Amino acid sequence: MKKYFKNLVITCIVFIYLIIIAGAVVRMTGSGMGCPDWPKCFGYYIPPTEVSQIEWQPQREYTAGTIVIVNDALRIAPSNFTSGTTYDKTNWKQYTKHDYAKFNVWHTWIEYINRLVTVLAGFPMLVLLFISYQFWSTKKTIPIATTLMIIAMLFQAWLGKVVVDSNLAPLKITIHMVVAFIILAMLLYILFLVKPVLFEKQSYSKTFIATLLFASVCTLIQVGLGTQVRQSVDENIKTVGMLAKSEWLSPPTLSFYIHRSFSILVVVLNGWLWYTAKKTKLTALPKLNWVLLCIGLEAFTGILMYYFDFPFLSQPLHLVLSSLLFGIQFYILLETQYLVSHQ
Repeated sequence: MKKYFKNLVITCIVFIYLIIIAGAVVRMTGSGMGCPDWPKCFGYYIPPTEVSQIEWQPQREYTAGTIVIVNDALRIAPSNFTSGTTYDKTNWKQYTKHDYAKFNVWHTWIEYINRLVTVLAGFPMLVLLFISYQFWSTKKTIPIATTLMIIAMLFQAWLGKVVVDSNLAPLKITIHMVVAFIILAMLLYILFLVKPVLFEKQSYSKTFIATLLFASVCTLIQVGLGTQVRQSVDENIKTVGMLAKSEWLSPPTLSFYIHRSFSILVVVLNGWLWYTAKKTKLTALPKLNWVLLCIGLEAFTGILMYYFDFPFLSQPLHLVLSSLLFGIQFYILLETQYLVSHQ
């Protein structure tokens, strides 16, 4: 089973990126509350496709946990029962975790697919955990890192429930995103542990490594600043609606200007790393080419959103590119640290 471990790690990394993409699409479409409860959706394992399914109906069997919308409010069945000819409020309890009570079939299924991708990602990760303990006698860091990654995934799943229960509280969404990046970093570390080491011996200066570490941290800070910008966009959407895209960033907030200005530091840092690697012919150069490409595309999608009123897919692309950027930077950091420790 050990021979499949590396491919399984890569599969898990792909799933993490799919989760990030799905989450970005959820935010782009405003579908975060498409399912008002968790882990079910309106009390169902397979979400409703018509509004009639979540409206109260006479002479119908309801199971415990089923949710209906009555008078623009959510009601949940505390136990199994069959409804009579008229609505009896004693059969229902008010849903108290939040007061969001709307149904949009597209939002519901987009959010459901987001959850489904997360669930599917759990299967290869559990297999990965099982196989990882076959390395216990030779490299204990692999099963330990894999176990910590699974714990982080469980925390992320619980955090998904907290985000829904809070009606998409901005701080909780930000934490949810940061944890996804942490899980990605854990998987990249596990991949690095099992990947054959074929590096040439090179001299990486302390300045280069410190700058690389700082650049990676700056990427995370940029993501955090971006979520603050997205928060202001979400607030404007509540006021002007999903169709008035030209007003989503009108007027631009302070967080937007900080986010845009901070990108200059990100470009300078990574540009210096690329120049140094090219000048001294370091093995990190090919990956730093990808770093600069991601940064260029990030800037391009940012320009599209601000100057061209959020074209289709520009938002999820912006987030996915930032996760790719962080992933590449983190893996370069692992490689350079290994080379320094083996000089």
